[in-house]
Amino acid sequence: MLEFVNVSKSFWTGTQRKVILDKVSFRVELGRSLGILAPNGTGKTTLINMMAGLEKPDEGEINRMCNISFPLGFMGGVISKVSAMENSRYIARLYGLDPDYVEAYCRWLCGLGEYFDQPLGTYSAGMRARFSFALMLALDFDIYLIDEGMPGTTDVEFNRKAGAILEERLRTTTIIIVSHQAATLEKFARSAAVLRNGRLYMFDTLEEAKQLYDYETQG
Repeated sequence: MLEFVNVSKSFWTGTQRKVILDKVSFRVELGRSLGILAPNGTGKTTLINMMAGLEKPDEGEINRMCNISFPLGFMGGVISKVSAMENSRYIARLYGLDPDYVEAYCRWLCGLGEYFDQPLGTYSAGMRARFSFALMLALDFDIYLIDEGMPGTTDVEFNRKAGAILEERLRTTTIIIVSHQAATLEKFARSAAVLRNGRLYMFDTLEEAKQLYDYETQG
């Protein structure tokens, strides 16, 4: 379970204080994936980072009673000077997993060929996104965090394989996915919420959340 209790978060932009969350409380139970709709600029990435423990709240408590992934696309745990092979084995050891398995899994899913043995610093943004997503799926988490859906890659074969694996994971794990587009959430979310003006409005279905989101963004 992941739980926010009276959590507040804001930033000073230089001219005004931007409120991301204002005394927000909610709970995500295992087995009930959540989609969060949020317009651009409202704090989607900040919210995901707080769930992962990468950012702290100004006030309130965040209780993590399960294994929660790093956000899809987060590269803070890898080293650009070494290869994907070396990074995958290093991360595997950190999580107490078999380095041979994690390396083989990432190598297969990424489809990077000889680049898998080259430093990450030489990768394009799309190649780094493929490695990040493969690494996340190679590890064992109760909740997977995704910001804006599939990684920024146009590789059709990778998107096909990764998408199929992610759908399979829904049967045994929980996904929290945040996006500004409702269509991105449809494959993954059983319940939904809308982040707006520092408040998080929870709904039992995505359709209910879409009604509020469309009204707020188009009204």
